[in-house]
Amino acid sequence: MSETLRASIVGASGYAGGELLRLLLDHPNIEVQQATSESNQTRYVYALHPNLRGRTRLKFTSLSELEDCDMLFVSLPHKTSMEKTAQLQDRAKYVIDLSADFRLANPDVYKQWYKFDHSHPQLLAEFVYGIPEVNREHIKNSRFVSGAGCNATATILGLYPLVKAGLNIDRVVVDIKAGSSEAGNKPSLGSHHPERSGCVRSFAPAGHRHTAEVLQVMGWTDLTKVQMSVTAIEMVRGILATIHVFTPEKLQAKDLWKIFRAAYKDEPFMRIVKDRQGIYRYPEPKILTGSNYCDVGFEVDQESGRIVIISAIDNLMKGAAGNAVHAMNIMCGFPETAGLSFPGLHPI
Repeated sequence: MSETLRASIVGASGYAGGELLRLLLDHPNIEVQQATSESNQTRYVYALHPNLRGRTRLKFTSLSELEDCDMLFVSLPHKTSMEKTAQLQDRAKYVIDLSADFRLANPDVYKQWYKFDHSHPQLLAEFVYGIPEVNREHIKNSRFVSGAGCNATATILGLYPLVKAGLNIDRVVVDIKAGSSEAGNKPSLGSHHPERSGCVRSFAPAGHRHTAEVLQVMGWTDLTKVQMSVTAIEMVRGILATIHVFTPEKLQAKDLWKIFRAAYKDEPFMRIVKDRQGIYRYPEPKILTGSNYCDVGFEVDQESGRIVIISAIDNLMKGAAGNAVHAMNIMCGFPETAGLSFPGLHPI
């Protein structure tokens, strides 16, 4: 498919919405039709996303003014998104929802983790979980795709090759270090500079909701199989997931090389990073800023047999907007890397 499609973004004033605009404005097969924001109607989009100054004269519109389009991205807060997406599902041929509202296929599991009933449980079965590296064929044949959680994405992409290879896994402990943009663009006491600057703040030591996505993708029903902790650090963008895998099997580094190469050798946005020297021997989210890459590395603790997987992404890109555009490319038959070739910066 080579024609130009019309794409609109509902809730385009946030960080993920801004990244979607940046990517779609340079996409060879997309014309950005509308960008909605109820609190910023009639303002130029570059008023909130100053990096787009000189790139577009598009103005924010109200959701009530939304026109039919080919591709609709919904980038609204959780719980709000499920209501709006249900109303808007027939306004476009394809819909990609970036919230958490359609990530879990089972409404009972959704209630278990989010503590309230889903208002449109019948739609959960229609949405495909949108990580291309693990769900490409389903995405290709779907009208509705749900974006994945950023912490879940980093964890799943680090863990998936081992599960795909059939490794016997007893349990997994995930330690996430996350940048401040993960909390969105709404100011709060926690984001106030004197409170946020220099912090190493554990805000979800247990029970993080993205754990449910990891369990779902891996096909595990035992809730004790995956334990996740999330800590906010002094970084704007980025996630570093250190994944401790406990297994009775005795693997060597060469075995892990084979497993990861087999899983990701044809994936355009997956890179294995395990060098013998240099300061970037392992994945580092800093150099992924603005890119859609996920870097994964690994080590084996020879004494205990514990496998340590290190996974890094930009939470606003591979963890949100970039992943959504990748899914769009697959849904629409575009080259998978279209609009996503930026490699990140160094130094930064």
